[in-house]
Amino acid sequence: MSENWLAWVQQMQGIAQAGLAYSKDKYDIERFEQLRELSKEILLQYTKVDANMLDTLLEGEVGYPTPKVAVRAVVFQENKILMVQEEQDGLWSLPGGWADIGLSPREVVVKEVKEEAGIEVEPVRLLAVFDQHHHDHPPSFFHIYNLYLLCKVKGGELKAGMETLDVQYCEQENLPPLSVKRVTKAQIDTFFRFLENPNMETIID
Repeated sequence: MSENWLAWVQQMQGIAQAGLAYSKDKYDIERFEQLRELSKEILLQYTKVDANMLDTLLEGEVGYPTPKVAVRAVVFQENKILMVQEEQDGLWSLPGGWADIGLSPREVVVKEVKEEAGIEVEPVRLLAVFDQHHHDHPPSFFHIYNLYLLCKVKGGELKAGMETLDVQYCEQENLPPLSVKRVTKAQIDTFFRFLENPNMETIID
C-alpha cells in the first residue's frame, strides 16, 4: 500500500490539533475532535499500534503541531564510526535520541552519548538536518527532524548503558544490522563522506 495515507493522516491530526488549540466555538471544537477520532481510527485500521498507546500519544500532542526533533552523534575513531545496539529492538544506530526540553542540541548529544556509550564527547559541528520523510525510514506516526552532530572524544570508557546492549566502532563496509527507523545505510555513507572531506557544507533537507 502506498504510504501516502500516513501523510494524509498526519495532516488530519495536525489540523485537528491546531483546531483544538485555537478554536473557541464549541461546534468547531466538536468537529476537530471528530477529525482527530477519524485519524485515530485510520491508524488503528492500518497499523499494529496499541489503541491505549495511541490515545496517550494523541493526548500528549497539544498546541500548534510541529515536527519532533531527534539528535544523534557522529563519532569517528580510526576510520570507524561509533554505533550502539538499541535495547528496544536489538538493532544498531548512532547514539542519540529525542531532544529534551530545557537542553540545547549540544547538551542533548553529550548526555545521550554518555548514557548510551559511556564516553564524553564534545560537539564540533552540525553535519546534517534530515527530514525523515525524505529518507528511507519505515513509516512513522510523527513527522521527525533528525540532527546529526559531529563529535570528538574527550574521555571516558566505552561501555553500554541502560538503553543499549552493546557499543563499538564499526567499519563503513562492515556495519551491523541497522535500526532503520533511527538511521539508514545511505545516511551513514554520507557521514563517511564528511570524514573524507571535512570542508563539506552542512546538508539540510
